[in-house]
Amino acid sequence: MNLENYFISQFNSRHIGDDGACIDNMVYSKDAFFENVHFKRSWMGCFEIAQKAMLVNISDAIAMNATPKYALLSVAMPKSMSKHEMQELASGFQSIAKKYNIDIIGGDTISNIKLDISVTIISTTKKALLRSRVREGYLFAYTGSLGESAKDLKKLLRGGKIHKQSKFTNIVLRQEFVEKTARYLSAGMDISDGLYSDLDKITSLNKIGLTFFSSIPKSIGCSGEEYEMLVAFDPRKRKAVVRHAAQSRTKLTIFANAARRRYVNRCKAHHF
Repeated sequence: MNLENYFISQFNSRHIGDDGACIDNMVYSKDAFFENVHFKRSWMGCFEIAQKAMLVNISDAIAMNATPKYALLSVAMPKSMSKHEMQELASGFQSIAKKYNIDIIGGDTISNIKLDISVTIISTTKKALLRSRVREGYLFAYTGSLGESAKDLKKLLRGGKIHKQSKFTNIVLRQEFVEKTARYLSAGMDISDGLYSDLDKITSLNKIGLTFFSSIPKSIGCSGEEYEMLVAFDPRKRKAVVRHAAQSRTKLTIFANAARRRYVNRCKAHHF
């Protein structure tokens, strides 16, 4: 058990274990976005930093088939931040909030030695898409393409530059895909820590393993911050899922099925 999982295991709550906590048709989700952990100021301007901080949090709501309604922001910033940078930060938050019809209803602001952001998203759902409903034989699939985020992160860490449309800074959320396919899906989550690492979470929770249809390179399987969807569904729903993915113009790769075997994560932990 890695340190992150060990710490989470100290809290005994039936609501912990999904992208957010679902209580009475409400979903509560929260993610941190910290300088020198998730980003460097030299990589993005304050506007782009705020946008990504919002998007990575909204991704959790969408992954649970929930509609985000409200946001609470906690922003810790250095005293050296100029008023212009603060305006850019606020504009970034507001631009994404407007796009997804979210009301920013409060939060907290404190002084810090660097820029650290934490966002809480409050959402509504009629039927939450959880991680815990996978059975033997169910199919696993992911949306879009994986691997580019890790490549661009390596470029940035080496002092290079990435394209303005890079997935690392311009996240594409799969809201339409989830809305169209949710009733056919048994489980789902967003791919934030990498396909292999997130598979570890869902297979451990369901006490199942996987049979892969073909090998997936570590450059793809270990690429974090993709924010694509990882889904599982009954093979009898395959045609419906594929059809609705096509309707939302979403590339879908069916890569494995659930089996009675041990799953081994081939990636290093991102958080600790």
